[in-house]
Amino acid sequence: MSKGSTVSCLPAGLAAVWGQSTAPVEEWLREMEGVVLGKIEFYLSEESWADAFGGELYSIVTKYSGSLLLQKKYKDVEPTLKVKEVDGLELVKKFSEQMESMLRRKVEAVERLVEAAEDADLNHEYNSSLEFDYYNSLLINDKDENDNYVELGDEFILEPNEHFNNLLVNTTYSDIQLPTNVYNKDPAILNGVYMSEALNPIFVDNFERDPTLTWQYFGSSTGFFRLYPGIKWLPDENGVISFDCRNRGWYIQAATSPKDIVIIVDVSGSMKGLRMTIAKHTIVTILDTLGENDFVNIIAYNDYVHFVEPCFKGILVQADRDNREHFKQLVEELQAKGVGTVNKALTESFKILREFREAGQGGLCNQAIMLITDGAVEDYEAVFEKYNWPDRKVRVFTYLIGREVTFAPNVKWIACNNKGYYTQISTLADVQENVMEYLHVLSRPMVINHDHDIIWTEAYMDSALFASQAQSLLLMTTVAMPVFSKKNETRSHGILLGVVGSDVPLRELLKLAPRYKLGVHGYAFLNTNNGYILSHPDLRPLYKEGKKLKPKPNYNSVDLSEVEWEDQDEILRSAMINGETGYLSMDVKVPVDKGKRVLFLTNDYFFTDISGTPFSLGVVLSRGHGEYILLGNTSVEEGLHDLLQPDLSLANEWIYCITDIDPDHRKLSQLEAVIRFLTGEEPDLECDEELVQEVLFDAVVTAPMEAYWTTLALNMSLDSEAGIEMAFLGTRAGLMRSALYVGSEKISNKKFLTQKDKESIFTMDHFPLWYRRAAEHPPGSFIYSIVSEDESGNPSTGWAKRGKKLDLLQGKFWMAMQQVGASATPILNCFLIDNNGFILVSKIPEETGKFFGAVDGSVMTQLLNMGMFRRVTMYDYQAMCKVPYHHHSGARPLLSVCIVPKKPSWAGLLLQGSSSSPQKPSGDLSHKHKKHDMLQPCDTEYPVFVYEPAIRETNGLIDCGDCQKMFVAQQITSSNLLLLVTDAACDCTLDSPAHNASVKCERMRSQKLRRRPDSCHAFHPEENAQDCGGTAGISVCPPLLLLPLVLLLR
Repeated sequence: MSKGSTVSCLPAGLAAVWGQSTAPVEEWLREMEGVVLGKIEFYLSEESWADAFGGELYSIVTKYSGSLLLQKKYKDVEPTLKVKEVDGLELVKKFSEQMESMLRRKVEAVERLVEAAEDADLNHEYNSSLEFDYYNSLLINDKDENDNYVELGDEFILEPNEHFNNLLVNTTYSDIQLPTNVYNKDPAILNGVYMSEALNPIFVDNFERDPTLTWQYFGSSTGFFRLYPGIKWLPDENGVISFDCRNRGWYIQAATSPKDIVIIVDVSGSMKGLRMTIAKHTIVTILDTLGENDFVNIIAYNDYVHFVEPCFKGILVQADRDNREHFKQLVEELQAKGVGTVNKALTESFKILREFREAGQGGLCNQAIMLITDGAVEDYEAVFEKYNWPDRKVRVFTYLIGREVTFAPNVKWIACNNKGYYTQISTLADVQENVMEYLHVLSRPMVINHDHDIIWTEAYMDSALFASQAQSLLLMTTVAMPVFSKKNETRSHGILLGVVGSDVPLRELLKLAPRYKLGVHGYAFLNTNNGYILSHPDLRPLYKEGKKLKPKPNYNSVDLSEVEWEDQDEILRSAMINGETGYLSMDVKVPVDKGKRVLFLTNDYFFTDISGTPFSLGVVLSRGHGEYILLGNTSVEEGLHDLLQPDLSLANEWIYCITDIDPDHRKLSQLEAVIRFLTGEEPDLECDEELVQEVLFDAVVTAPMEAYWTTLALNMSLDSEAGIEMAFLGTRAGLMRSALYVGSEKISNKKFLTQKDKESIFTMDHFPLWYRRAAEHPPGSFIYSIVSEDESGNPSTGWAKRGKKLDLLQGKFWMAMQQVGASATPILNCFLIDNNGFILVSKIPEETGKFFGAVDGSVMTQLLNMGMFRRVTMYDYQAMCKVPYHHHSGARPLLSVCIVPKKPSWAGLLLQGSSSSPQKPSGDLSHKHKKHDMLQPCDTEYPVFVYEPAIRETNGLIDCGDCQKMFVAQQITSSNLLLLVTDAACDCTLDSPAHNASVKCERMRSQKLRRRPDSCHAFHPEENAQDCGGTAGISVCPPLLLLPLVLLLR
């Protein structure tokens, strides 16, 4: 069909939705109970009934969809169409340049903030007795019992703002957030807040210059966080403000260069009790300061040395989110016993760091050892002489746990003689500030040099968008720069004042690669220098636990090779990580419909880097649908008339016109914006003229459908086909038309074609599922499907209200069956299944929507053996699996994989194969442990079954031991359906269990190709290495500490 338009007719909601039937299914079922055949082959000789059923079905859906009329209308205008070939390489370069320009504006905003902050500090003299009131984001607008504003909580006007997800904000002023454990009137805090007031006019000016900016902020090294626009900050359920800007990825990456860290923790008997609790919290806090450009391992020592994760013995692993969370769980299991011998642990650590340094692995910049202990009986000078002196390439930071000071001189000596820093941690409240000291030391060389490196973070989650966006568009990145003290008197100390940053929603970047230019199956994606996905339509960062959506532990460390897994030699991955520009073609298997179905495509990948960032952009165009754009010539007057028809809508997530900058435009839908643009009502609107022209053309060509559908609807009462609910069409320009054949109150699936059913509409992320499936189906035929209503996102095993949705289809099916004359022996089972083996009609209603193999595995196996269906192996590297609880250890296994064996257990097979459903372990779990089972990331291999259209019919006889099972399968013409008749009297159940297997740890140990950050600041000759120990500079308010921190650490 011309122009890439699609009309589908699907019984459960796609194109024509089946509803109330004039012929009750129950009547046909009762009649069919008596149909028995002497030989099942009788059916084979009566092919005409299957053809008759297919013909009648085709006649109905052709009539009510209006497909022939639409084909004719596009055929009529075909001579006027211009065909434009898409140059993928030119396209990806253009998108990249636009993204570079957009990101450059964000960098300029941050640079203005850095300059203002450093100048303000240079002109500010520290005043230990400074008194200064500021807007505390926790206290603003709060009043006491006398109706007076509380201290630091003056009136702060907040208004909802669409640009900030409708949060209540103040766009004229910023406010200050502090963690619970930082005293809000400490002199260092007051001086820092007072100095940073100079940022307020810069925040406002930046936002006026670039209205696409979102959050701007300054994170101070003393712990306060200045945020624009100002908001009201709410504590958690325990009354605690746990957010500390210094723990955020953007702060740490801007403050330090990449680092290789080995954490050594003393687990000897003297560490029992509170000391071990403090030590564990110290490790977790250090882990929280690491990011994907860093590498880490943890060694525990007592009488012997052991790696907390045995699989990581002798290596460093990337400190991505997944590995950090894994280490945290393992650290929780550490127990204190035995006698501590630290020299072996130090030796092992130095060896690992040296091997990685010499092999060109790891971060190739800073290297450090973190020693956490309650004492050192000697200084271990011999170890340092052998492995670290005189160059001192490895810094050593020491953390003395507890109040005992007997061994403090040795512990401090170790740090001071290895360019590190010594701190003593006596309580849980001391941990945060003392761990932060190592970041100040690592930042010294960069500060002394005044190197303002621009950093871009890994992707992270904006929790405010959980419910409002497609999963793949939830993520953000941050651009950040460090802020230094310019005062000459403190130059050798290398004082880091903090970090400024601004958030960039990845959704905004993807708007620059519009969907309509990429075709039905095309898409754009972004990845980082580490090979991790920033944005990809197949990225699924959330999972559902109960009714709650949660981020997956590894949501921002999904590798490109785990999404584009057909790139088995990692040619695409390597080229993109190296920032190359090029092209690659691959035959791919694309899972759709939550992993139940697969599309076979040939994709052309075009890629290039985004200059000035660590990111690369890829654009995918599918052969056939992505190679060409069809341009029609339509006048504005003619098109505008047809755009105003009530049955027409446009993809509201697409950018026909930019409506999110000017506040006056934000209230407009995309259709309203296009109309105002065309009529000249809004001359300031900026619209995509090529896309608008495509919409006008499609509106004119499809306009006759409204009258056609309306005429049918008016005559429905005289028609015998009552039960069809809706007809609709979609075009490549994101235009949709729809017509109801029943009252809206009678629609069976009210979510269909609404924002609540993202799979059925055009989104920024993808074309509708029905459109994508129909585009790959032979021309002139229809796709029939059952839509899942399962809100959890799991594959549905059938309709909750199937009786009202499939009655017409079932009625026609059973009527056709009844027309076959027969004489009796066995009772037959009759099924209507689709081209992926899912049941649309069965005489047992509960089987509707199930995979046929789960109902009759013996026949499905035979159909596979005979070649009528084939098995396609698929992989999901983002699955979440149920892991049985083990009371001896709460730590999760490295990684698990669910493998479906070649002789499958058909029951539940497609559940295992689901790309979003929790995988179930093979063994039965005891009831008492079920509530403890956790969902953990895992890799799954699963099958999808596909009908081979070359085989139109087949039949067979299965030897089941006590009986023989006969079956017949026939294709229904002009559809994706098959008729299946089986012998119901012979039970021939085949079953073999699926199994779980652990992935070998080689996969976790592998060092994938990555591109390191361009800059490294490891040492500086003017660095004051004697500044190697002392207490934290921020005092803590005791009343605020005790209960909240206990609650925080539970």
